[in-house]
Amino acid sequence: MLTKTQQTNAALMERRRAAIPRGVGQSHEVFIARGENAEVWDVEGKRYIDFAGGIAVLNTGHCRPEIMQAVKDQIDRYTHTCFQVLAYEPYVELAERINALAPGNFAKKTLFLTTGAEAVENAIKIARSHTKRSGIIAFTSGYHGRTLLTLGMTGKVAPYKLGFGPFPNEIFHATFPNAAHGVSVDDSIASIELIFKNDIEASRVAAIIVEPVQGEGGFNVAPADFLQRLRALCDLHGIVMIADEIQTGAGRTGTWFAVEQSGVAPDLITMAKSMAGGYPISGVVGRAEIMDAPAAGGLGGTYAGSPIACAAALAVLDVFEKDKLLERSRDMGKRLTTRLKALATKYACISDVRGLGAMVAIELCKGGDAHQPDADMAKRLASEATKRGLILLTCGTYGNVVRILVPLTASNTIVDEGLDIIEACLAAIA
Repeated sequence: MLTKTQQTNAALMERRRAAIPRGVGQSHEVFIARGENAEVWDVEGKRYIDFAGGIAVLNTGHCRPEIMQAVKDQIDRYTHTCFQVLAYEPYVELAERINALAPGNFAKKTLFLTTGAEAVENAIKIARSHTKRSGIIAFTSGYHGRTLLTLGMTGKVAPYKLGFGPFPNEIFHATFPNAAHGVSVDDSIASIELIFKNDIEASRVAAIIVEPVQGEGGFNVAPADFLQRLRALCDLHGIVMIADEIQTGAGRTGTWFAVEQSGVAPDLITMAKSMAGGYPISGVVGRAEIMDAPAAGGLGGTYAGSPIACAAALAVLDVFEKDKLLERSRDMGKRLTTRLKALATKYACISDVRGLGAMVAIELCKGGDAHQPDADMAKRLASEATKRGLILLTCGTYGNVVRILVPLTASNTIVDEGLDIIEACLAAIA
């Protein structure tokens, strides 16, 4: 076996292929050795700017000192008890602070779990317990997780759902509004009404779940009036409105929760990813009377709300206040979109620049025609960027969207350097 000083990405990839199933994908054939804020270094010593952030997990950057210290302090006290056996104060304090952050002029409660999919599944459990109904409505191009229930709600087959069916029943998909592709808010609301007529009556629908900005789906932003009409529709039929903020939450879009910018208060909100700076935790926050619907013992999990992750999450909240990261997210978003829109005037392959706050993406199409998605161009851009020292991710229903999820703590110098690399890549491949 090679020593650490002799390791190469190629040698580690060979070991990886021999030891790990192919279903665990990998965007870049790079192995990290260390990370600091918005930069990483691989095992060969090469530096990269990180525009992926562990898929929106590192809004506070790699190895933020205050978060690392909070975790170290917690480890010295205790690492695990299972909250349902022996409770601990950090879980309670974190719940109190999240309750205060969530939108809505009503009493709230929060449940902590471990993964995003787990949060979504528990939100559905809570909604079903509260309404005594079973139906679920999700949206095309939405992504909600990799478990069978969350895959059933996910509106994209390849690669997530291939070969894994059948999925749980009474899950229906409405059309997500997308003006660039000719789908209006009216069209989307009409598709829900069509589900009520053709598939399941409104009185049997427990929940409608929506991403305020679709993540894996391509950074499609839900118009404010769409979310407002969705809220009214849920109120009309007694349906629980769930905002899936796994990727949009923790300040990525310029507010702690993206849905705040629509003026809508969902009944339940799911969260995960950046809320603990890289430590695994997720949660559901919502109306107290809905959250209290399941019987005692109906919610929880062995590792749910780990004390280590709770400590990290509390430190993340402190860092957001100290560094004014919500304001930083809005400013960074303007910086990114301004530069990318300038590139769009130069390179016809960029058909759209979109996002909310610092959750920004470009859509690549042949000749700029939105009806001719160019997934190959997106892959080439990401590959060329890696060679030049920038980590990018692709997404979208057709795989033709390149998304930017750079840590909010990144300096303008680092952000501009990354954008320079994107421009150089486009000049080389477009």
